[in-house]
Parts: sequence; C-alpha cells; structure tokens
Amino acid sequence: MNQPMPPQQFPPPQQGQPPYQQGMQQQQPPQQFPILVSTMNDVPGSKVVRVFGEVAGLTVRSRGIGANFSAGLRSLGGGEIHEYTQLLYHSRHEAVMRMCQHAMYFGANAVIAMRFDCNEIANTMSEVAAYGTAVLLEPVE
Repeated sequence: MNQPMPPQQFPPPQQGQPPYQQGMQQQQPPQQFPILVSTMNDVPGSKVVRVFGEVAGLTVRSRGIGANFSAGLRSLGGGEIHEYTQLLYHSRHEAVMRMCQHAMYFGANAVIAMRFDCNEIANTMSEVAAYGTAVLLEPVE
C-alpha cells in the first residue's frame, strides 16, 4: 500500500535560476494515491464524462499517553509539536486513501473538489475526514 510521503524540504534555488523554474528539469514525482485527487473543480486537459457523487474517507486517531506527555512537555517551550504533526499527516493520508477506495468502488478514476475536515474528540482524539466528488475523466482531444 502507498506510504505517506514526508513533508518536503525544498532545496534553495540554483544560482541565476528563478525559484519557479527550479524543478522544471526534474521528472514528475511518483503518484501518491491510486487515482487522481485534485482540490480543483476541474482538471486541465481532461473532461468529466460521468459524476458518481460525493465520496469520503474518515479516520480517528489518538496518541498514546507517552506521546501525549512528551508533546505536553514540548509545548511548554513553544514551537512545533512533531508528535502531533506526524499524527495529523498520517491521518490525512489514511483519510484520502479511504476516500480513493470509496471512489474506485463506483468506478471513478479521479476525485475532484477534495477537501479536509478536522475535529477533536474528547480532547484526546483527532478525527480527519477527506471528501470530494468522484468522477470519470477522459483526456480532451
């Protein structure tokens, strides 16, 4: 199964090259999900030939007491709480994967207008939902 990609650290721009051209010589990264997932309402170069409707993926996670304790201590000093950053990053990835599986069940090859919704449950758990519109895309001719 696909593993979540770690948050990217972008290298500094090369001398004399604008930052927006930095990655132009590189190949496309491997696809992170089994189908296309886009936050846009349409996909350039493609047309929607069928709409299957709303699909969603959901996960609820909790940190163990040890991680909560160490994160609580770290919060006293300020700054990023890496334990919670990783928890939410993995939760988002799991929610999107479940959303993709839901869409593929209907025969979709893409999810457009994808959004996240996050909530806290009982001050101990994080709920992450990914939702969007499952569609069948074809290339524009």
